[in-house]
Amino acid sequence: MTVTTPCALFVDSAPALEATDVDAVVDGALVPVTAAAVAPSRQGGIGYAVLNAVAASILIVLLLPVLLVVAVAVLFDGGPVLFRQTRVGRDGAEFRMIKFRSMCVDAEARLDSLRDLDEGSGPLFKMARDPRVTRVGHVLRRYSLDELPQLFNVVGGTMALVGPRPALTSEVAQYGPLARRRLAVRPGLTGLWQVSGRSDLSWDESIRLDALYVDSWSPAFDLSILLRTIGPVLRGGGAY
Repeated sequence: MTVTTPCALFVDSAPALEATDVDAVVDGALVPVTAAAVAPSRQGGIGYAVLNAVAASILIVLLLPVLLVVAVAVLFDGGPVLFRQTRVGRDGAEFRMIKFRSMCVDAEARLDSLRDLDEGSGPLFKMARDPRVTRVGHVLRRYSLDELPQLFNVVGGTMALVGPRPALTSEVAQYGPLARRRLAVRPGLTGLWQVSGRSDLSWDESIRLDALYVDSWSPAFDLSILLRTIGPVLRGGGAY
């Protein structure tokens, strides 16, 4: 079945239509719209995934000394070195995300006792001074070094270099239609929200940025986000 619709209605109904076999013909005459916003591309195809994997493999080799130093630092801070957690990826598929451990080993068990101190909004739990973060973990989080093992997730195809943050299953359970747009692409090691304020952003601001990324995706957009990631990481602002 083919549906012809003004682009304003298409934008509002896009999340619902995406999971169906309905073909939509967009009429942009009524409301101005950029070509990127209605392009059918969804973070590229197999070729782009392979490109991500190759780029991540090269980064792993180049960053190997950093990875080893961080691993030793975490080990001497009490270990274990790696933290694995179930996250939700593209189209709702669950996968095991890996990070350098930046919290105490019983961090997840202690979460409920800290709920009243939540400084975030929406389903994300945020504390600027989370007591579960280790000494080394504070440094790793400030400069996003704890995220580096996710390069292996990129090599495995469950993540991309750029995309929305990998969400917890408990967060996805609270998603509305706009937030579910995040699941149309693979989660990323970095993303538009990370170069626009990181943890200082509200939940609504983060979701708007992720939806903008999904609807405006292009290889050039990914490259610009990767380049813009360098400054925020070096400054360490908005990360906790």
